[in-house]
Amino acid sequence: MNKKVIDAANILIDIALKDDVGDGDITTDNIVPSEIRRKAKMVAKANGVISGLPIAEMVFRKLDSELIWNEKVEEGAHVKSGDLLVEFEGTYRALLTGERTALNFLQRLSGIATMSAKYADAVKDFQTVILDTRKTLPGFNKLDKYAVKKGGASNHRHGLHDMAMIKDNHIEVAGGITAAVKALRSNLDHSIKIEVETTTLAQVQEAIDAKVDIIMLDNMDLETMRKGVELIAGRAKVEASGNMTLERLREVAATGVDYISIGALTHSVSALDISQRIED
Repeated sequence: MNKKVIDAANILIDIALKDDVGDGDITTDNIVPSEIRRKAKMVAKANGVISGLPIAEMVFRKLDSELIWNEKVEEGAHVKSGDLLVEFEGTYRALLTGERTALNFLQRLSGIATMSAKYADAVKDFQTVILDTRKTLPGFNKLDKYAVKKGGASNHRHGLHDMAMIKDNHIEVAGGITAAVKALRSNLDHSIKIEVETTTLAQVQEAIDAKVDIIMLDNMDLETMRKGVELIAGRAKVEASGNMTLERLREVAATGVDYISIGALTHSVSALDISQRIED
């Protein structure tokens, strides 16, 4: 994990523990002696791709600085139900108090990595790259996008600050694609990429003439998409977006688009089933 992901994880873990533990785990703290230590393990209960083990470790280490953590699989590993993910040792209190928070992070991020892997695998014999979107859980942008990459897909822009994206409302206010691109170029550094969202071939042509970096073909049918790719003819990168289900992914990739962006990678994720077991 890079520093930005680690910093984001630290903030979110503090929030999560404050939210769940509050002033203390009243059940555990009044039953379990503070000096008792135990060993535990996490096991996959479904097939999937693992992401978030270092974040789970961070959760427990905030509760026990002397935690012993021994991962059995790497981040991004494909696992089967029953596979051992990690063995660890800490105070019995830490293992009980941190369990739910650690699993919440690990299960969500592994779910994202698992879904990303399915979409990336579906187009592995094409040149098309699967991208995520900004449809992440609020505050989880960096963690969600980290998990997408662990699953084998790629990141689109991280936020409104790192790439210019001209959408329909921008086009309307500016008075057209040409005017919107001109406004951006007069104010932005040339190193910042400009993408424009198009819904018609006429808009595609205007975006080509404006010499943007990326042209999005938004909610187009397959035939229009093919014509759009032919019209662009390599003069810009091409992104397909809108209703990109797993079932139609290959036929979209076959049109020749460079990217397919999929909000479902992060906004419709199912947590991967993972359990924690404390040894007697």
